[in-house]
Amino acid sequence: MPFNSLLLVYALPLALIWLTWSWIARRRSRLNSAVLEDNRQAGLNEPASLHPVIDPARCLGCASCARACPEKTVLGIIDGKAALIEPTMCVGHGACQAACPTQAISLVFGTETRGVDIPVLTPEFETSVPGIFIAGELGGMGLIKNAIEQGRQALAAAASRARRSGGGADLLDVVIVGCGPAGISASLGAIERRLSFVTLDQSSLGGSVAHFPRGKVVMTAPATLPLVGEVRFGEISKENLLAFWQDLLIKTGLKPRFEEQVTAIHRMGEHFEVVSDKGRYRCRTVLLAIGRRGTPRPLDVPGEDLGKVVYRLIDPDQYCGRRVLVVGGGDSALEAAIRLAEQPGTEVTLSYRGQAYGRARARNRDRVSELAAAGRLREELASQVVAIGEDHVSLEIAGQLRTIPNDDVIICAGGLLPTQFLHDTGISVETKYGTV
Repeated sequence: MPFNSLLLVYALPLALIWLTWSWIARRRSRLNSAVLEDNRQAGLNEPASLHPVIDPARCLGCASCARACPEKTVLGIIDGKAALIEPTMCVGHGACQAACPTQAISLVFGTETRGVDIPVLTPEFETSVPGIFIAGELGGMGLIKNAIEQGRQALAAAASRARRSGGGADLLDVVIVGCGPAGISASLGAIERRLSFVTLDQSSLGGSVAHFPRGKVVMTAPATLPLVGEVRFGEISKENLLAFWQDLLIKTGLKPRFEEQVTAIHRMGEHFEVVSDKGRYRCRTVLLAIGRRGTPRPLDVPGEDLGKVVYRLIDPDQYCGRRVLVVGGGDSALEAAIRLAEQPGTEVTLSYRGQAYGRARARNRDRVSELAAAGRLREELASQVVAIGEDHVSLEIAGQLRTIPNDDVIICAGGLLPTQFLHDTGISVETKYGTV
């Protein structure tokens, strides 16, 4: 076959394939760059916890890390190299590191400019206070599989220490604080080992998962639960995962005490006293399985204790036809206001103390503007809640006091991290600035 014919048969199709691939790669690079820049402008460029750092000298740009990430949108390829394009969406799965063929990814806590406080733990998950253990998100690992495994291992270590501890029969072997994946795993381990224990949670079953919006898909890997064995979730909705946990409580007889917040832990000789807003518990060991989000940040205004005030949006449908005030200027507040404004007959007011939404994504800011222009949502920037009444709220707007009719208040003002609680308990905390 003549050379020119060979060129047409083989070289031309290969050139077309290469040009098509290059065009697609450049397009994806531009899109990923736009996402990263959007997050930078919104101030959303600091990962909350464990996250990947990519070595560009080793990175091949093969996108194995991006494909392996269960969150799908966290990593992307920019100019032929992997990049963390949605930093605040990273929850520390670690699948990207395992998938990288050139070991170009390291998993670290914090950044050079933003430190992350991590409790100092032994390999057995014991803190600097002998007898107090930590498992799950508070220790830096938010992945459900890791939290379950840590809860199981930490409970085993706590059980070993409890057996070596003396004291009377009135002492509990362990008090477990938190009823998310780590707390549930630890509690089942306590039942399996026939320990005397109590499980306390300031909110409800499920930990951080319970705070997710309705219908959110949760992704987790297979994990082994005490008394149950291996469970395989894969992709599962928030509702189905919570239903699984609830069914587990029924089958195992586990009875956590919800709506009970632990306020202090005191050393009593060789033992502890755990103080909650509903009682006191004397025990040999303590296992903290609480989240890093801490307790919701209150507004500290009159009327905040009314039943109509909540700190997260779970089911928008329940607010149909009602007058709702959303307080906050971050993504959680804007997303709550958007979902409510899309409900039929719901009157939504969004109150934020700033002049602009400085830490919210452009798509949420744009959608709020669209809904406001359409009369579906009222924005009140540079405003502060002064008081909350049974059927109204009072706002200070540009120095003027205004009272508006209201049925419900949703406060999305962030959370108070448990750093002070750990300090008061005597637990050593190390601030990580982009280190393991």
